[in-house]
Amino acid sequence: MEQEESARLARMTVSELDDFLRRPPSGFSVESTPLRSVVRGDPDTSLLLADPCDTSAGSVVFHGSLGRSVTLTDLWQYSDFRRSLVTKNIFMLVATRLPQCTEVAKRYVVCVRGADPVVRWHMEAGLDWTISSVAGESYEVEVDLTDALNMWATHNMTGIKPEWVDSSFTLKYHSDPLFDFPHWLGFSKRKFKLRLS
Repeated sequence: MEQEESARLARMTVSELDDFLRRPPSGFSVESTPLRSVVRGDPDTSLLLADPCDTSAGSVVFHGSLGRSVTLTDLWQYSDFRRSLVTKNIFMLVATRLPQCTEVAKRYVVCVRGADPVVRWHMEAGLDWTISSVAGESYEVEVDLTDALNMWATHNMTGIKPEWVDSSFTLKYHSDPLFDFPHWLGFSKRKFKLRLS
């Protein structure tokens, strides 16, 4: 049971943004000026899905990031992005806020190991379940990490459990808009929670 728990926790790491900027992981570099920090990762091993953010120490930009909303327009782009999701380390910028609060309390960088067999299986199963036909219709798929982050918080945070903000990313596939009635009517918007066990 203990081995199972440590394997699950190894599938995702969570670092406070300040710590990440001070001590970037292997394959990352940070260039800082008084007004902004630019984070660069290795595109061969890392998939960056982080939007820029403003902090008290200046803005933070993830160079080469696709952002939390990724738009694809053809089958090749979709196949390439899907392959990246299950072979690379996925890095996202998330935040917390206290219950009943609107302001961000703290920002974190989350790394999900897409090549881990369990993560890969759940990612592929979720995409297969939510996407019925790639070539013929437009769709949006939201991949939600909230449950995984809540599980992490149970083992790593004390006191009041925060609410997670920006804890998902969205894949948007745009087909021919003239014939895509399900997308117009909102039937092609799906969501699945990524599980780590």
